[in-house]
Amino acid sequence: MITPYLRRGMAAGLLAGLLAGLFAFFTGEPLLDQAIALEESAVHSHEEGAARSHEDDGEVFSRATQKVGLFFATGLSGVFIGGLFGLVYAYFRSRMAAGSEWTRSVSLAAVIFAGTVLIPFLKYPANPPAVGDPATIGTRTAAYLALVGFSLLAILAAWHASRYLRERCVVSTSVRQVVVGLGLIIAVSVLFVGLPAAADPGEFPAGLLWSFRLSSLGTQTVLWASLGAIFGLLGERAEARKMYGAPAANLAESGSP
Repeated sequence: MITPYLRRGMAAGLLAGLLAGLFAFFTGEPLLDQAIALEESAVHSHEEGAARSHEDDGEVFSRATQKVGLFFATGLSGVFIGGLFGLVYAYFRSRMAAGSEWTRSVSLAAVIFAGTVLIPFLKYPANPPAVGDPATIGTRTAAYLALVGFSLLAILAAWHASRYLRERCVVSTSVRQVVVGLGLIIAVSVLFVGLPAAADPGEFPAGLLWSFRLSSLGTQTVLWASLGAIFGLLGERAEARKMYGAPAANLAESGSP
């Protein structure tokens, strides 16, 4: 049944989202404050005599409220992502070569992380406010989402190719891994060349920029690592209950009149 995996994924996603929010709170929020301060100073320098604050620009929530809401946002998104992860896991569970719930969960989380986070990060790393032309945000978002989708398709194609070579072709494991790995690298390289270039950071401080980007990558790493680990532990616990519960049930049935 799919329902147990969905519930397990949502529970694991909630905990993983809160952990990711905690990481972002201590590493990303201070950097975001610095980026906002730079943006405000740039606005003030171009508009002399205008006592214009972030709130006057139409900011609905204060920074303090946004920081508190960070945990709500990461927890809610974690539940959604965890639910999807549970559904994907339910589909691929019997098709994965790994033998345990833990190994399957961690492996699947690592693969999805690579397709949705790591590969897109290499082309389009996260940017703080004041980086990039606001008029091109729609085009940049579309390019990023396209890269995420094509990256996942490339990884899925590599998985199918590896499975085909393992089951139907007489090739060694090393040859299979090299062939599939090179094919994936070529596919990702074509994507990088074909999609639009990343936004030019301009004169934004390089140190703050890369600190922000690494913090964003770290937040996603915590999310997916925690999701894979917690989901795997819950799966191992469920399997243990089945293993120890089945003999007890059989014993009860055999002893009943």
